[in-house]
Amino acid sequence: MSRRKSVSPNEGGETAETPAVAAAAAPSTGGGTHDGGGPGGPRPEPIRFFGTTWVAHDSGYAARRVGVAAGSLTAAVGACFLLRFAYQGLEIANASPFVGVLVIVMFSVCGAIAFRKTWEGFSKRPVDAAREEALRSLKGIGFIGSLIAYFLRSLAEAPGEGLRRAEYETAVTRYERGRTARTRNPAARRSGRTRRK
Repeated sequence: MSRRKSVSPNEGGETAETPAVAAAAAPSTGGGTHDGGGPGGPRPEPIRFFGTTWVAHDSGYAARRVGVAAGSLTAAVGACFLLRFAYQGLEIANASPFVGVLVIVMFSVCGAIAFRKTWEGFSKRPVDAAREEALRSLKGIGFIGSLIAYFLRSLAEAPGEGLRRAEYETAVTRYERGRTARTRNPAARRSGRTRRK
């Protein structure tokens, strides 16, 4: 003989929310947000060197952009000089021309891959984590490309700001819709009247 499970109200006379209402009321956080865990809703995701200053462009946001741009450009130029010295070392060691050409091609290709993947990472999240892990060594060899990408992006915004802003605004919109759906829930209004009685 099957037993039917009775649904009883929560403590204080409150009626449990339906799964649909609970899902709508819960704040949805994307990759660019953190769940605030309170009435404040989603919180913006910090960006390296910028924190959350990208939200309102305050607390030295402009100075941070200048610093990141100058730092990445300086590091890229310094890395180019180091590679130049390394190539001269090959010439001094009387290495074959093939080795020299191979080194140039290797750093050029890896630099192009690093620049492209870094630039794409500013506007969208990686889809294939395994592929990104496989390309990590190539990006490490072509780190100059990543530095150039950081420099160019810093001229317009904090690197990754556009992606995180879109995710943050989407999360805030969903959170506000969830709050509206919860306040309009008839069960919640009935439970409020029961408590007043």
